[in-house]
Amino acid sequence: MIPESTKRPVGNTLFVAVLILFALPFAYYALARGMALNDPGEQALSRLFHGGAALSNIAVYGHMIAGGLITALAPLQLSQVLRQRAALLHRILGYVLVSAAVLTSLGGLMYIALQGTIGGPVMSTGFALYGILMLLAAVQTVRYARLRHPLHRLWAERLVILALASWLYRVHYGVWEILTGGLGSRDDFSGPFDVIQVFAFYLPYLALHGWLWRRRGLR
Repeated sequence: MIPESTKRPVGNTLFVAVLILFALPFAYYALARGMALNDPGEQALSRLFHGGAALSNIAVYGHMIAGGLITALAPLQLSQVLRQRAALLHRILGYVLVSAAVLTSLGGLMYIALQGTIGGPVMSTGFALYGILMLLAAVQTVRYARLRHPLHRLWAERLVILALASWLYRVHYGVWEILTGGLGSRDDFSGPFDVIQVFAFYLPYLALHGWLWRRRGLR
């Protein structure tokens, strides 16, 4: 998931810049929608808002705000320039990212526990696993950072992947719509493509990252 070219300063800077360029519109959308909790139009049209369910509403809209924040911050943590020339800023942004990731995870998990998901049990399972893995990555990132252990980088990169996965979920749908016209996808997210997507937007990227990490270690 983290290309070898990112080891070189120029390649790394370009990679980070491209990630930011493409991810920022989704980050803005998530933040704006999360802050629209009290907007009558949002409440009337959203499938996420539930009248009289204050706890689940706060959980899911808080999830969107924190999710937008981690989408915007995650690419910066891959910057060699930031890590090497502004180490203090890198650490501060890292703690902000971890804190927002924890809030994103807990908000999503709470909403799933209280309301389920539009796509039913399969989507609930896929999204809950995603939230649990993000929470684990956040905890492990801080744990190994405090120990100054080499595994800090492994878990930090995993957290970045998971932080960007919600954006990748939308990217997958956009590309699939362009290529196939939305084949296998339904409005209630029960189609075969939808079922695959609730796991495919993060598990393959984590697996690829693990493979690249092992290759790195063998050199």
